[in-house]
Amino acid sequence: MVLYAAGRTSGYPKEPVDKGIRIYFLGGAEEVGNVGCVLEDKTGTRILIDYGLAPTKPPRYPDECPPIEHAIITHSHIDHIGMAPWLVGSHGATLHGTNLTADVSEIMWRDTYKVSSIEGYPLPWDMRDLDAALDAWDTHNIGEWFSIGSWNLRFHRAGHIPGAVMVEIETPEARILWAGDMDTRKSPNVLGALPIECDILCIESTYGGREHPPRPDEELRFVQRVKEVVSRGGLALIPAFASGRGQDILRILRQHAPHLEVHYDGMGTRLTQHWLNNPNSINNPKKLEEVWRWTRKVRSKTDRKKALDADVVVTTSGMLDGGPAIWYLNRLRHDHTNAILLTGYQAEKSGGRTLLDTGKIPIYGNLTEINLEIDQFQLSNHAGHTELKEFILNCNPKHVVFFHGDDTSRQEIAAEFTNSPSPKLPYNRTPLIL
Repeated sequence: MVLYAAGRTSGYPKEPVDKGIRIYFLGGAEEVGNVGCVLEDKTGTRILIDYGLAPTKPPRYPDECPPIEHAIITHSHIDHIGMAPWLVGSHGATLHGTNLTADVSEIMWRDTYKVSSIEGYPLPWDMRDLDAALDAWDTHNIGEWFSIGSWNLRFHRAGHIPGAVMVEIETPEARILWAGDMDTRKSPNVLGALPIECDILCIESTYGGREHPPRPDEELRFVQRVKEVVSRGGLALIPAFASGRGQDILRILRQHAPHLEVHYDGMGTRLTQHWLNNPNSINNPKKLEEVWRWTRKVRSKTDRKKALDADVVVTTSGMLDGGPAIWYLNRLRHDHTNAILLTGYQAEKSGGRTLLDTGKIPIYGNLTEINLEIDQFQLSNHAGHTELKEFILNCNPKHVVFFHGDDTSRQEIAAEFTNSPSPKLPYNRTPLIL
């Protein structure tokens, strides 16, 4: 097994990874998110997998993509889909994805455009590109083969969020599995990914060297904390990502604390309706329908004011960088019986990270002290170290390309597979184990 650390260079690689396959990252190689990767072979077949942006301030963009006719969008998180309108506007690319990813793309892109206007960071694409991208989708079912050039491709469940896929690619020279963002564990709304034998495996390394606590135990710890806050007369404010985490939280609360009054606010209310319209992408869709009837949706200013008297409010943004979460926080911060329960990754310089590190957060332009209890829970839908290791072994690849992680995480997971120096790597990539 030959291990490669994905890296970014200028220009195309001079040598192939294996049997004429070239893999070149435009972004997401040495960072979490902001993914874009070109795959091509000597027959001239070329595809792009994902084209996102990192929603930092200012945003980080991948390198400019060369002319491309076909792009695979693995899932609807903005760090994988955010720059797709540029692809369509600039190159007339066809976007390939699942029905659910295509359905929620408009919400994701319009929200990105709105945020860029509010924050004053112009996007490389405009509304004309967005409209063109909505007409550029070619959707495929899980397990359905389709062709691009001399390659045959099919999607497999990625276990990350509903609609997310791994991509199996049959080329004349090698079988590639783009695992990308994945998780082998069952989560409330989606079943885990299953290994696929391949020659070349491209896989995230986000949690290399780090283990997740057992998911059922962490969910119960989370619910117990919610009950403690409510029992003393407080409100539990739960910032959550709109696509995936928020819906998971609702199902967890409905299962373990159905007596609570739970309100759901933000972009996730619109996204969830698309989930319900794509039941084949959901683990036990009837259960999600039941949860949705139980949940009190916030759809107006009046609803938002009423939610201040609830037991729980689940809302965007998951990193406290805006959205209704800031409105609630500003009104709840004076009552120390309330609490903030973070359930997702808090990126550097995000509102949530600033709050954890300093006890303060920007609220409408003012750095404001928050004297509320703050807890963090590990409910990630990315594979942990052990899950990554077992998945890679079961795929039995000849080559593994690690990306979507920092240097430490890539080193940690690579150390499971080699105790000797790697051979000289192609196109100036840095070996994970020296």
